Amino acid sequence: MRRALEEARAAFDAGEVPVGAVVLDPSGEVIGTGHNDRERAADPTGHAEIIAMRGAASALGAWRLSGCTLVVTLEPCTMCAGAAVQARVGRIAYGAVDLKAGAVGSLWDVVRDRRLNHRPEVVAEVLADECGALLSGFFARRRVR
Repeated sequence: MRRALEEARAAFDAGEVPVGAVVLDPSGEVIGTGHNDRERAADPTGHAEIIAMRGAASALGAWRLSGCTLVVTLEPCTMCAGAAVQARVGRIAYGAVDLKAGAVGSLWDVVRDRRLNHRPEVVAEVLADECGALLSGFFARRRVR
């Protein structure tokens, strides 16, 4: 999660919502990284998780991320949770809970829906206070402007 927080800080510095993500291979090696890049790239899919999963798939040379772990500073949204299921990610570990758009247990629970053919393990609220503080600081700074 510390490496994902570094990515989130990079997003913060770039004026993006500070969400960072990394993908670890089954041995724990980082094979994909990303941070939010929607504003700069003008890309609605420019979420940290999507960018990190693209990098991991490229590193592996395959779209299946079986046995990999997606680590992200904020609970994934429906798009990112769905992408993790489609990529066959083995585990999702996230920091701050997203009560407004979270799809890994808070608002929705896409990844544990029994109707889907793959359900990643979930580890919730890893360094949640630190992850949440970065987001709170970002939005507080935006409100002051």
